[in-house]
Amino acid sequence: MTRNTRVATVPAGTPTKVTQGSRTKGGIGESTLRPDGTLKVTGEFAYSSDMWHEDMLWGQILRSTVAHAEIVSLDTAEALAVPGVYAVLTYDDLPTAVKHYGMEIRDTPVLAHGKVRHHGEPVALVAADHPETARRAAAKIKIEYRELPLVTDEASALAPDAILVHENRDDHRAAHVPHPNIVHRQPIVRGNVAQARSRADVIVEGEYTFGMQDQAFLGPESGLAVPAEDGGVDLYCATQWLHSDLRQIAPVLGLPEEKVRMTMAGVGGAFGGREDISMQILACLLALHTGKPVKMVYNRFESFFGHVHRHPAKLHYEHGATKDGKLTHMACRIVLDGGAYASSTASVVGNAASLSAGPYVIDNVDIEAIGLYTNNPPCGAMRGFGAVQACFAYEAQMDKLAARLDMDPVEFRQKNAMAQGTIMPTGQPVDSPAPVAELLRLVASRPLPPERQWETTEGADVRALPGGLSNTTHGEGVVRGVGYAVGIKNVGFSEGFDDYSTARVRIEVIGGEPVATVHTAAAEVGQGGVTVHAQIARTELGVQQVTIHPADTQVGSAGSTSAARQTYVTGGAIKNSCELVREKVLEIGRRKFGSYHPAWAGAELLLEGGKVVTDGGETLATIVDVLEDEVVEVEEEWRHRPTEPFDLRTGQGNGHVQYAFAAHRAVVEVDTELGLVKVIELACAQDVGKALNPLSAVGQIHGATTQGLGVAVMEEIIVDPKTAKVKNPSFTDYLIPTILDTPTIPVDMLELADPHAPYGLRGLGEAPTLSSTPAVLAAIRNATGLELNRTPVRPEHLTGT
Repeated sequence: MTRNTRVATVPAGTPTKVTQGSRTKGGIGESTLRPDGTLKVTGEFAYSSDMWHEDMLWGQILRSTVAHAEIVSLDTAEALAVPGVYAVLTYDDLPTAVKHYGMEIRDTPVLAHGKVRHHGEPVALVAADHPETARRAAAKIKIEYRELPLVTDEASALAPDAILVHENRDDHRAAHVPHPNIVHRQPIVRGNVAQARSRADVIVEGEYTFGMQDQAFLGPESGLAVPAEDGGVDLYCATQWLHSDLRQIAPVLGLPEEKVRMTMAGVGGAFGGREDISMQILACLLALHTGKPVKMVYNRFESFFGHVHRHPAKLHYEHGATKDGKLTHMACRIVLDGGAYASSTASVVGNAASLSAGPYVIDNVDIEAIGLYTNNPPCGAMRGFGAVQACFAYEAQMDKLAARLDMDPVEFRQKNAMAQGTIMPTGQPVDSPAPVAELLRLVASRPLPPERQWETTEGADVRALPGGLSNTTHGEGVVRGVGYAVGIKNVGFSEGFDDYSTARVRIEVIGGEPVATVHTAAAEVGQGGVTVHAQIARTELGVQQVTIHPADTQVGSAGSTSAARQTYVTGGAIKNSCELVREKVLEIGRRKFGSYHPAWAGAELLLEGGKVVTDGGETLATIVDVLEDEVVEVEEEWRHRPTEPFDLRTGQGNGHVQYAFAAHRAVVEVDTELGLVKVIELACAQDVGKALNPLSAVGQIHGATTQGLGVAVMEEIIVDPKTAKVKNPSFTDYLIPTILDTPTIPVDMLELADPHAPYGLRGLGEAPTLSSTPAVLAAIRNATGLELNRTPVRPEHLTGT
């Protein structure tokens, strides 16, 4: 177990019974090591950008240099004349009538046609025999633009004479929004805010601004498309959702889905940024056009334009409370900037609205969330998915209320904390553990780290100072602050989405021992499915050797590796398929050996340690003896309980599958004269339901916490409001936390079983991203006395310069 980690198992609800394979080494509940871990640390792991094919070409994209403009002319002649160039493609060269794609709304052109809508939009493609040749040829394409007025914020998007980002919207949400520049609007109304307002002894309001965050994965978009003899194409790429990609790619290519074969390549991080299509369609188009394999690899500059980002947001909140600290009401308006294309903005709006009250009991709410079309960069999925922006605002509100009431901020939150049985603002009951008050108690009860740690007997350690190794402060003006936050995040896809996964499980005898093979389309993007899937198979089938088949589209969909859903849904599918495989193995055993031992007729036979045993532990046969030359294989889908769309007028509906909760305590030291912040500690407490792999679970909490830290104090894509151009598309100017910025992150994990989930587990990878950001801001406020209603916090916000 990771140092500074405490695990508490407290019975709650009806824990899922685990009877199978409990004594099989490497099963669920153990901290098994990742098979790809050493390779990644040593640099030997093969990522998608490392792929190679004999006689392959290199693809290059020409991107728009302006954010909103008509394309007056486009001349590719000089590019085609460059030696080594095999193809130059524009919108007019696309092979089918389907020239747009999109995850939820098909509004994104494969290549720009008639106009461009954001800085960096793909306009043309080049394939050449060398990457530098492709880049030089792309630079020779001549484009004449006529720039158009920009839509950059709510005022310009919703003005009476507003320019329409999409002139002819053709999607099912268009009829439900008050303006064509609104992608989606979700109100939620419950109780009576007006009456509750009159009963409040204290009312606080706040205007909050949340910056645009990049997923900042280290492996840029890349892939290899190989044309096949049957007229199809084999695509190897880094993605989060193979089958979603497939549904968008095949129509553009004019191919049936079975002729577009996709295989997962090594992924260098994702965090939501690989849910949307990037180079997939473009590489396939070039491969099919030239008849040669085509590789595409974005550089870092391109990567900032090649994927969606976290929605920047403006949030207005009002909360009321009685003098004894009970919340009376909440009203809020959340405006999310979705950029030029819809991506998953509609779903992000639904999440932001439905989770905007936080993990608190509030009977009276009036909520509105909207997502805009603008000429800013497209935004979509990122870890936390709409709940992050809301948590930043409502947690600041909790601190304001506690201060006005002269109450301890932790006690105030605990007084209003939801629990199992609480009714959400959407009318949905929380029917599994919701230990919000306990999570807050755990982080608050940890001892505080020593103050002024740079003042040691061995001498000053500048790494512990605000400013770090740059040594810009000597500590004279440094003050400490402590802040708390807690958040609620949904798990899985919501609002009636048919959320399921598929698993193919096979067991056979190889080399004299039973071997299981697990085949799913679940994308391994670093979350640890490659480990957990094997652990489930070992647990359920009682075998030691488990092979994880590479993820591809030759098996049924596993959905996206997002929404903290894969262990829940694909883990559930693997468990289900393993159970069916086990029954088939036992049927074979009963047929072969049933007449020799009456126990074969018993109901409770298990597979453990490579044997068939009774529930009392008596061995009846080995799995090898049962199977001999037989092979058992099952492919089954698994669905969680259904959800329903939120009502478009009231927001009522059982829209979510499961809720996850995490709390943080941040300890910071701030040089108030220079505006420098050092985050000393970010203690986290989270209910994980069941830690299938405790080491991996702690790693997820550490990673999510650090991403929340990044957006608190450094991460923001800067878009010029006059040109809508990205000003900092590089890791030189877009800052992310390094090991020197990352604080100590002690973790408390609760294991309170969700009776509806496989093994009682709870999706855990997103929730810590919510509460770490507002905890850091709360600690900085505590140190400085400043209001600080935007993120990230910059030095000038702390010094007034």
